[in-house]
Amino acid sequence: MKHNNVVPNGHFKKHWQNYVKTWFNQPARKTRRRLARQKKAVKIFPRPTAGPLRPIVHGQTLKYNMKLRAGKGFSLEELKAAGIPKKLAPTIGIAVDHRRKNRSLESLQANVQRLKTYKAKLVVFPRHARKFKAGDSTPEELATATQVHGAYMPIVGEKPSVELVKVTDEMKSFNAYAKLRLERMNERHMGVRLKKAAEAEKEDKK
Repeated sequence: MKHNNVVPNGHFKKHWQNYVKTWFNQPARKTRRRLARQKKAVKIFPRPTAGPLRPIVHGQTLKYNMKLRAGKGFSLEELKAAGIPKKLAPTIGIAVDHRRKNRSLESLQANVQRLKTYKAKLVVFPRHARKFKAGDSTPEELATATQVHGAYMPIVGEKPSVELVKVTDEMKSFNAYAKLRLERMNERHMGVRLKKAAEAEKEDKK
């Protein structure tokens, strides 16, 4: 045996079966989760199973700020613009976040519109079956009301539209590489050219 190698000393009897992690309870877990979801739906009826309504917000940082996602809750400014009192909002399935600030008019308008759409579709059950209060839905609406399962009013990003144009002879003859090189050269020589122009102006004044 050549070279200064390590003397073979393999440890292969490790009782590997003691360290195998099994996952035999997966089908039972799946059933248990489904039953738990059904129980929860019955318990919170007639509220939506997905929880309260969330606002549309932009992701943080340069990497994700073009993406839309669900936020923690609607700001007080949004609730005010939609005409919903901040104390009433949590009782009718609207999440409220008193810390959030609106930093753009577009997001404010989008969330106000979201609240108004929700309010138009909302069916409010009375606390006591025979005692109807102001703001409660009519008995006809209550009779036809169903519990919403799964996501409602999903947040969908707008897809950019593509405009198709005919390729003209001018487009075909345009040399993009040459144009880029020319502009790059112009930028590089800008300082020298300005200096020369200033010197020429001085000479003319003399």
